[in-house]
Amino acid sequence: MDDMRLKICVVIPCYKVRERILDVIGKIGPEVSRIFVVDDCCPEGTGVFVEHACPDARVRVIGNSVNQGVGGAVMAGYKAAIAEGLDIIVKVDGDGQMDPTLIPDFVAPIAAGEADYTKGNRFFDLEQIHVMPKTRLLGNALLSFMTKISSGYWDLFDPTNGFTAIHVDVARHLPFEKISRRYFFETDMLFHLNRLRAVVVDVPMDAKYGDEVSNLKVPNIIGEFMAKHMRNFAKRIFYNYYLRDMSLASIELPIGILMFLAGAIFGLVHWMNSLRTGILTPPGTVMFSALPVIIGTQFILAFIGHDISSIPKNPIHLRRKRLNSIKFKYIQKDSR
Repeated sequence: MDDMRLKICVVIPCYKVRERILDVIGKIGPEVSRIFVVDDCCPEGTGVFVEHACPDARVRVIGNSVNQGVGGAVMAGYKAAIAEGLDIIVKVDGDGQMDPTLIPDFVAPIAAGEADYTKGNRFFDLEQIHVMPKTRLLGNALLSFMTKISSGYWDLFDPTNGFTAIHVDVARHLPFEKISRRYFFETDMLFHLNRLRAVVVDVPMDAKYGDEVSNLKVPNIIGEFMAKHMRNFAKRIFYNYYLRDMSLASIELPIGILMFLAGAIFGLVHWMNSLRTGILTPPGTVMFSALPVIIGTQFILAFIGHDISSIPKNPIHLRRKRLNSIKFKYIQKDSR
């Protein structure tokens, strides 16, 4: 696929970024044909400011009458890009933490037919990680692990990274009304992309922190994120392993969980009874408790191994393009 023929656009969600937005726009290269500045009901009037102060003809300002969070702003940009018939949508924040000169790096895997969606990974270069605040480092590590489990993309890291790119053919099949609108947006996107069986690739980038203040407080959202991850995990397992398809892994998981819980509960009851009475639990009872726990654990590990090997590998936007091409040829043939 020749990326020179692709129409690339950038979506910039804006909320309290008036001081930095023009600098971000100014760094966007000529490979981009359209820039959507989405004013998410910004109290600083960023949208109006850009309309009057930015001379770049590629810029189009979109205004949300009600603040919808970063997810709602990005979705508004996606819809505008789809309506204009663009090919690849890159999302860049307006606070200056993301380097717009990296846009070609995010577009390249999609243009080459290797991915449907790309996202930044600030953890790729271990020498650069030291610039990240320790609380963010620990929080991102924990969030990354939860995201691997809930989304099914075991090979990805840094799930809250908002520097992303997506092919329009994939974006138009996303359930916009179901995707989380606020801080859970990036991780929820991965869950919905997995349901589409989209290929997602990490793009290495350096961590960059200036004097901007992040509204994302990791300790405050860990509990909320964990609940949403558990919800998404349950949905993904049901959809991929029982509704869409069934395999040996569909049997391994419930059997493993039941055996593990049965053994653990049986052992716990006898352990508490032993503490209460002072009578040692017989070795046979201990083994009868440990055996299902061990076997159940093996079943669960076997399921995880299957789940890891099931990461999507064939970009869906290429499949759809080939199918449309075949349909077009048949239509032409029938018309003759």
